[in-house]
Amino acid sequence: MQHHLRTVTGPLSVSEVRGPVLAHEHLVLDLDRAGDGAAVLDPEAHAPAVAGELSALRDEFGLSAVVELTCRGMGRDARALARLSAGTDVAVVAATGWYYEPFHPAEVGDSDTGRLTETLLEEIEAGIGTTGVRPGVIGEIGSHGDLPSPAETRVLIASARAACAGGLSLATHAQLGRGGLAQLDILTGAGLAPHRISVGHQDLLDDPAVHRALAAEGAYVAFDTVGKASYQSDGTRLRLLLDLLDAGHADRALLSCDISRHGYLAAEGGQGYGHLFRSFLPKARAAGVDDDLVDLITRRNPLRFLTGADVEEI
Repeated sequence: MQHHLRTVTGPLSVSEVRGPVLAHEHLVLDLDRAGDGAAVLDPEAHAPAVAGELSALRDEFGLSAVVELTCRGMGRDARALARLSAGTDVAVVAATGWYYEPFHPAEVGDSDTGRLTETLLEEIEAGIGTTGVRPGVIGEIGSHGDLPSPAETRVLIASARAACAGGLSLATHAQLGRGGLAQLDILTGAGLAPHRISVGHQDLLDDPAVHRALAAEGAYVAFDTVGKASYQSDGTRLRLLLDLLDAGHADRALLSCDISRHGYLAAEGGQGYGHLFRSFLPKARAAGVDDDLVDLITRRNPLRFLTGADVEEI
């Protein structure tokens, strides 16, 4: 069976994706609530630095695709994503959905799950605004705390229903890694299969039992803030990843860096999108993770997550 990614420049066969995929990134973003402009990746000002990094990673490590999880209310810019993809020859998968409640736009308000589902399906079917760019994933669907708020619960249910109807997978934002099991319960309760779900930021939660439980249910476990030392050390991230691998769940792990501020860009002295390849994966290899496992986690797993493909199909 042939599987395709829905990218910002059109359908892409997974057979053409020969190199790694960053499973949770931001290339254009505006989460500035403090007024200092730190939590911003501007589509004009920062685009050259972003493009430079993507091109360099394509050339050095074969970077093939980026799952770009900037959604509604997060400063999403589909045209900018299309420009970045075309200019770097790196595929980009755009998203639709809503982040966690402090960042909900007014449209969420008191909208019921039916209306929210319709909003997402309109974008999935017709494209983002007037761009013609169709999202290829739902995310990053947010919650904070051990249990989602009522508004976050409505968004989770609506997103699951839209994922089912639109044939897309769904990636979550679990604030500081918490609440992933509750997210999974809500999403699967709304009809979405676990293998179409990636639970985010699990490398910020030092609880291997939770990671094993998520994977045992069939969900993907995203260790997606690699290099964010102010939140967690990479040493802890590596230990958590190795725990999941040792438990037999290598086919459920995803990796990424979640670059979400311009200060994280390499041009500004940050770790950059390449930290995963230049720093974390060499440490994983030194700990015994072989090339096939690296390919599984960084290429085959994200492709299977996005498409819903079976293990043997990719």
